[in-house]
Amino acid sequence: MAGARRQLLSEGAGLHAAELRHAWLDLHESWLTAKADEIGITDGSGFAIVGIGGLGRHELLPYSDLDLMLLHDDKPADVLQGVADKLWYPLWDANVRIDHSVRTVAGALGVANADMIAALGMLDARHIAGDARLSEELIAGARRQWRSAIRSRMGELIDITQARWERCGRIAQRAEPDLKSGRGGLRDVQLLNALGVAQLIDRHGMARPETPGGSLDDAYLTLLDVRTELHRVSGRGRDQLLAQYADEISAHLHIGDRFDLARKLSGSGRTIAYHAETGLRTAENALPRRGVSALVRRPRRRPLDEGVVEYAGEIVLARDASPETDAGLVLRVAAASADTGVPIGAATLSRLAAGAPEMPIPWPREALDDLLVVLSAGPNAVATVEALDHTGLWERLLPEWAAIRDLPPRDVAHKWTVDRHVVETAVNAAPLATRVARPDLLALGALLHDIGKGRGVDHSVLGAEMAIEMGARLGVATKDAEFLSKLVRHHLLLPVVATRSDLNDQKTIEGVSEALGGDPLLLEVLRALTEADSKATGPGVWSDWKASLIEDLVRRCRMVMAGEPLPQAGPATPHYLSLAADHGVHVEITPGDSARMYHVVMVAPDQRGLVSKAAAVLALNSLGVHSATVNSDEGVAITEFVVSPHFGSPAAPELLRQQFVGALAGDIDVMAALEKRDSEAAAPGSARAGEVQAGVPVTRSTAPPRIVWLDPAADGHLVVEVRATDRPGLLALVARALERAGVDIGWAKVNTFGSTAADVFCVEAAEDARAAVEKHLLDVFGGQAEIAFG
Repeated sequence: MAGARRQLLSEGAGLHAAELRHAWLDLHESWLTAKADEIGITDGSGFAIVGIGGLGRHELLPYSDLDLMLLHDDKPADVLQGVADKLWYPLWDANVRIDHSVRTVAGALGVANADMIAALGMLDARHIAGDARLSEELIAGARRQWRSAIRSRMGELIDITQARWERCGRIAQRAEPDLKSGRGGLRDVQLLNALGVAQLIDRHGMARPETPGGSLDDAYLTLLDVRTELHRVSGRGRDQLLAQYADEISAHLHIGDRFDLARKLSGSGRTIAYHAETGLRTAENALPRRGVSALVRRPRRRPLDEGVVEYAGEIVLARDASPETDAGLVLRVAAASADTGVPIGAATLSRLAAGAPEMPIPWPREALDDLLVVLSAGPNAVATVEALDHTGLWERLLPEWAAIRDLPPRDVAHKWTVDRHVVETAVNAAPLATRVARPDLLALGALLHDIGKGRGVDHSVLGAEMAIEMGARLGVATKDAEFLSKLVRHHLLLPVVATRSDLNDQKTIEGVSEALGGDPLLLEVLRALTEADSKATGPGVWSDWKASLIEDLVRRCRMVMAGEPLPQAGPATPHYLSLAADHGVHVEITPGDSARMYHVVMVAPDQRGLVSKAAAVLALNSLGVHSATVNSDEGVAITEFVVSPHFGSPAAPELLRQQFVGALAGDIDVMAALEKRDSEAAAPGSARAGEVQAGVPVTRSTAPPRIVWLDPAADGHLVVEVRATDRPGLLALVARALERAGVDIGWAKVNTFGSTAADVFCVEAAEDARAAVEKHLLDVFGGQAEIAFG
């Protein structure tokens, strides 16, 4: 068996995913039937081998477990043990992972009755070998028991499904989806199969290509093929599609590149999720009402808007609604759903998709108001937009949406596909509505800010042009459409300037104010959109530190717009200058402007390598650096850091000073200590008993490091951004490289987005120092980094 498995994987490299599954199934089923004959598991023997899971569904994948049940008709224990050992041990010897059990039919049905997961698994049971009568009893009994008990078990089924969805996230619109257990994944199709067995839904109808939401079976086959290739290329029984395997999988499936694969997967996941969500609601409503619930009045039709009612937990059309002539009905239905959180009924979506007329141009004011209700509904907007989009209604309202639907992100910091990111931006903008004078423009700005993506040009520039056209079509006033155009054009301005520039530079502030036309309202809405956009991007993109940078930039821009003088930053505060006066080494830690933020000041006689050693000391003590500023006074360096501890409270300043003194004197090689600690932490099994290792991300960015030269802040300065997979001590390594290049660091801003660092350094150096800086920065990454100009 072991040799045959290896041979098939080796010689079957050219097989399509479906062909590989068929060959893999045939290999194992042939072995099982032959082994059954050999050990006496034959028809009439009182033994049967039953396949569960993928084996039962004819969908056995490489590296998946072999789910087997040995059925018997109440055999003696010694006989059972002998037969079971002859079946299981050869599989174990061949390193085949098996999920096995030995049961009577009654025992198996008892397990199914007590365990929901077991009950669902037995619905896929299939006779493999031996006494067919036993297998048929189990299969028929499991289905009969499932149908009779579904009313009492429906609540549990919904609960475990919701818990799985919450735990695993969605297949659609995710960068690295869980193909098996995610929302819209393979398990959801098995859920629908179970509801079909219970005769609560029309499972066969979902397979038709013309069905609203698309063919369930086509989407399922796509996910199954991708998961098959994931097993093949990774050499493991993986369920989560990691980015590192995507290109090879897409090549095997002839889908294009990894971005095409992501788009196809997202579409398939949305199809399955749509059917799973509507199928669960349909099944729940189809259950007979018994006991006390039967005495309660049948659900009433509750009017919500013209032509729109809520009935039995769904948004449906009123009896007198006219979807064929009422162009605004789609958005009234959507607004009712988003406002109440009640899902739109599948039949309602189908009827609207089949007959709703085009919206007149420009849109009526009522239609725009309903769109704003959807966009401002917070988390409820996600399900509403998804329902409309999956049935073609959203694109009918916004044709430009087609270019960003299921469009995978190009930036590793992004968690969602572009379309879902746009919706999530609206979700995050909703709580900020009262912070701005024009919440309607904030909501529309969230909708439009990335609408220019997916077209091969600067999405901010193209999106600004599209905002004018779309605003006019949506019935937005001309002045407001121009405002939206500026909002889209500059939606990246604040975060880029705040994280890449010196905010003490008056020219920087004046440049931002000039770009915004001196408009305080545009600045106000842009500030809120920046927060919503950042929060919708991914973990860690919005932080207390980034918020403080944005607030500082906005405050300074408001002052310029109001004609007020900007505060002038001196070289250092008098207190720090007094510390420097004795030419000693000092370290101070004080609380910052927000929770878990601290200011660390390290004062010492100036010397080459001081900044990198200071940064290494901070990294050794698990302090993440967000910014660094270096000043000097009469031969003494005053280095200011803004830091946050990875956990707990920061180390005592006395400890930091002791290590800093040792590093400056050469008694402690802090860089070597940092590298040693990190290599030990990364080694498997390196933790001692009772020791908790620092968390390590499951996946890391696969993007190559990138060195980007930015426009200098002033003559005699160079500004360079280093983008790379984040790791402890990266700032210290980059600072050491700059010091070895013979340049002095003026300031640094350190940003981390997910697992990617984007650190900006301003160094005092002439243009001819660029080559030396590049050389030493490349050394940090083993010569493997891209050079670019931003």
